[in-house]
Amino acid sequence: MYRYDEFDDGFVRERVAQFRDQVTRRLSGALSEDEFKPLRLMNGLYLQLHAYMLRVAVPYGTMSANQMRQLAMIAERYDKGYGHFTTRQNIQFNWPKLEDTPDILEHLADVEMHAIQTSGNCIRNVTADPWAGVADDEIEDPRPFAELIRQWSTLHPEFSFLPRKFKVAVTAAASDRAAIAFHDIGLRLHRNENGEAGFQVLVGGGMGRTPMLAKTVRAWLARRELLAYLEAIMRVYNLHGRRDNKYKARIKILVHELGVEEFTRQVDEEYARLDGPTTEVAEGELARIAAYFAPPQYEDLDDEDPQLAHQQVARPAFAAWFEQNVARHRVPGYGIVTISLKPIGGIPGDATAEQMRAIADLAERHSLGEIRVTYQQNLVLPYVRKRDLVAVWHGLVKAGLAEANIGLVSDIIACPGLDYCALATARSIPVAQSISTRLAVAERQRDIGELSIKISGCINACGHHHAGNIGILGLEKKGVEFYQITLGGSAENNAAIGEIIGPGFAGEDVPVVVETLIDTYMGLRHEDESFLDAYRRVGPKPFKEAVYANR
Repeated sequence: MYRYDEFDDGFVRERVAQFRDQVTRRLSGALSEDEFKPLRLMNGLYLQLHAYMLRVAVPYGTMSANQMRQLAMIAERYDKGYGHFTTRQNIQFNWPKLEDTPDILEHLADVEMHAIQTSGNCIRNVTADPWAGVADDEIEDPRPFAELIRQWSTLHPEFSFLPRKFKVAVTAAASDRAAIAFHDIGLRLHRNENGEAGFQVLVGGGMGRTPMLAKTVRAWLARRELLAYLEAIMRVYNLHGRRDNKYKARIKILVHELGVEEFTRQVDEEYARLDGPTTEVAEGELARIAAYFAPPQYEDLDDEDPQLAHQQVARPAFAAWFEQNVARHRVPGYGIVTISLKPIGGIPGDATAEQMRAIADLAERHSLGEIRVTYQQNLVLPYVRKRDLVAVWHGLVKAGLAEANIGLVSDIIACPGLDYCALATARSIPVAQSISTRLAVAERQRDIGELSIKISGCINACGHHHAGNIGILGLEKKGVEFYQITLGGSAENNAAIGEIIGPGFAGEDVPVVVETLIDTYMGLRHEDESFLDAYRRVGPKPFKEAVYANR
C-alpha cells in the first residue's frame, strides 16, 4: 500500500497547524460560523443535526492495521466508542467536539491519514475495487492509478472550487465492484484489440434527485494520457457547470444538457489544446507509485486444503460463512475475506473501537497487515491463507463480526439518515434494523439468494437507493415520514436505476412491504434466477399488485 513521503507528511502537518489556528479563532469568536464553514469543510468537518461530524479519508479504501488501531483510539477518546464506514470507502466520527478536532487530525497525521477533500466542491476521495490486486478477474491493480489521481487532484488550483462535489471511481476487473456507472467519472482499465491496457472513460453518472448513469466518452484511452484527459474533462465542467443552482450543478446535468456527443467533442477539443509532453503520465512516475502496490511474497500453496474441507463439514456455521463471505483469490491457497458490518438488527457500517482493534489484530496475523473498506459499508481482509480461515472466523465470532450475509438481504446499505444528518428528511437506520430483524433466519436468506437492499434518508441518496434491487427512499410529507420503494436498480456491470413502483408507505409498514416483494419474487422466479433477473423478466406489475392489493 502507498506510504507517505516527506512531501506528504509535511503537507498534512501544515494543514493540521492551519486548521488548529482556524479552530482557535472560531472558538474565540474571531471567526463567525459563516467565515469558518468553508475552512472546516476543506478539512472534512461537518456540522450535523446534533454535533460535528468528521469524515476521514481512506484513499481507494485501503488502510493498514496500525491505521485501524488509531481510528479505534480516536473513537474511544474523542467520540462515543465507534466509527461509521461509508459508501465512499471512508470512516466518519459522529460526535467529536470542535475543540478536539485539531488533535484528532494530528493523531491521523501520525499514521499517514487525513480528512482533506472529504467535503467541499472539489474532487473527493477516489474510490476503487476493494478487491484490487487480489481479484482473479482483473487485468492489473488499479490502485496506482487511483493514487496518481489522488496526488494530482489534491488542492489542484483549478479544481478546488468546482460547481459541485466531484467523485471518481476506478476498476480493472471484469466485474464492477466500484459502481463506476454512478460516478462523475468512472474509469475501467481493460485491454484493446492489440492487448494494450487502457481506460474506458465514463462521465456523468450520479444519484441524488436526478439519478443518471454515466456515458462512455472514450472507449479506450492510453494510460499515459489519463491525467491530461481528466484535466480536459474537468476544464469543460468548470467552464460550463452551473453555479447558480446547486441542484443542476453536477456534471451529469451538463452531459445531459449538452448531449454526450457535444460534451465529448468539447473535451477532445480541450484535450487537443493541452501540451501533451507536459501532461502525460511519465512511465517512471507511474512505476514509482506502482512499486508501493507490488504484490506481497505469497507462499507456494495448494489451492485445496483438506483441513478446510473437514472444518466445513464439522462446523456448519463456518461453512455458511465460508460460502458467503470468502471469495476466490487470484493466488492459489489464498482467499478474500469480506467482514460483514451488518449484524442482524445492527446499524449498517458501524464498528466499535473494540471491533476495530480485533480487525486490526486479525489483519496483522492473517492478512499481511492490510484492510480494505467497501462501498457496501463492509471491510475486507485481502491476503488470507485458506489454512487460516478457521482462525479468522473464530476471531470474528468473538468480535461479533461473523455474520454470514455478504450479498444477502440483510447486507443492507443505509445512510445515517435523520438520526444524525441535518439534510435528512426521514430515518434510515431503524428501517434497516427492522428489515434485517424480520428477515433474520439464515437459511431463508440463503434461499432468497443475492438481493441488494439500499436505504436513503433523503433525496441526496447517500444510501444508494437508486442502485438497490430494492431501493427505499425516506421522505417527509406534512410532518410525517414515509418511504418510496424502487425496484430493479443495480450498481454492477448491468447498472440500472430503480423504478418507483407507486405511492410511499409508512415507516412501520416498510419491512412488511419488503417481505411481500421478496415473497412475490420467490413465487415467480425460475430456478436459480436472481431477484434482478426475475424483475427484468416480468416487470413491475406482479410486485405492484402484491404490495398494493389491500391499500
